[in-house]
Amino acid sequence: MIFLQTTVDPEKVINVNDTLKAVTSNLISQVKEGPNTFLQDLLQSAIDFGLKLLAALAIYIVGAWLIKKVKVWMNKLFTKRKTEATLSTFITSLVSITLTVLLIIVTIGTLGINTTSLAALLAAGGMAIGMALSGTVSNFAGGLMILIFKPFKAGDFINAQGFSGTVKEVSIVNTKMVTPDNREIVIPNGALSNGNIDNYSANPIRRLDIELHMAYGTDADKCIEAILKILHSDERVLDSKHKGASAPMAVVSSLNDSTVTFLARAWVKSGEFWPLKWDLNKEFCTELPKQGFEFEFPHMNVTVNK
Repeated sequence: MIFLQTTVDPEKVINVNDTLKAVTSNLISQVKEGPNTFLQDLLQSAIDFGLKLLAALAIYIVGAWLIKKVKVWMNKLFTKRKTEATLSTFITSLVSITLTVLLIIVTIGTLGINTTSLAALLAAGGMAIGMALSGTVSNFAGGLMILIFKPFKAGDFINAQGFSGTVKEVSIVNTKMVTPDNREIVIPNGALSNGNIDNYSANPIRRLDIELHMAYGTDADKCIEAILKILHSDERVLDSKHKGASAPMAVVSSLNDSTVTFLARAWVKSGEFWPLKWDLNKEFCTELPKQGFEFEFPHMNVTVNK
């Protein structure tokens, strides 16, 4: 069992008693010297306080009504402009809390209470909370930046912070994405907004490049013709009629130690990028050897002299 021992300073007790006695004596002397004047002053003080109280109540009621109207107006404005729901909710709550705190300070000041100490206390408390939640504040700020500038949105396929996946949800503090193998990744918005973001879904079309490594001795012109025929045969391959796209092409890209690299290039809608790439790989792998074009792989010929 733990006993707590407190020590009372006798001098402080005596000082408090003396103060109470002095106040009581002063009050009694005022009543004796002029009871009418004392009652009039007391009544006037009561009236003044009552008027201040009524004014404070009126200010609070009107202020609360105005804050409610401001929230309704902001909700209508965000709905009209189709603002992100998370961003609109956060801004509305922030404005509402700020206006409510200001209203309370004004109401207390109307009662004649000094609000300087209260404002200093709120500032110190806000600073302490901000320091304690520095990471969370960073994520809030990052979330605001993402929701305002919109480098991506829900449904986009992105690569960020070493992860690739489809964005599932963008909240004010973090972003959730689902990887192609159905894993859910949660990334804090603070790190996300300060890093590189590769958004594969930002533009309606993408360029598809496929390298084909053929053997030396391959007829370049005929091989390019065969590659172009395969590209043109797929209706998903876009031509120059589409905005931002150009006609499919095939070139000799590089001459390597043991292979000749042909580059097949085509434009495709972003949503059809991977299906088209896989299908073209299959077509190249199947059709080119049938036409006598041999795929090659890096190798080395070693000659041993005896």
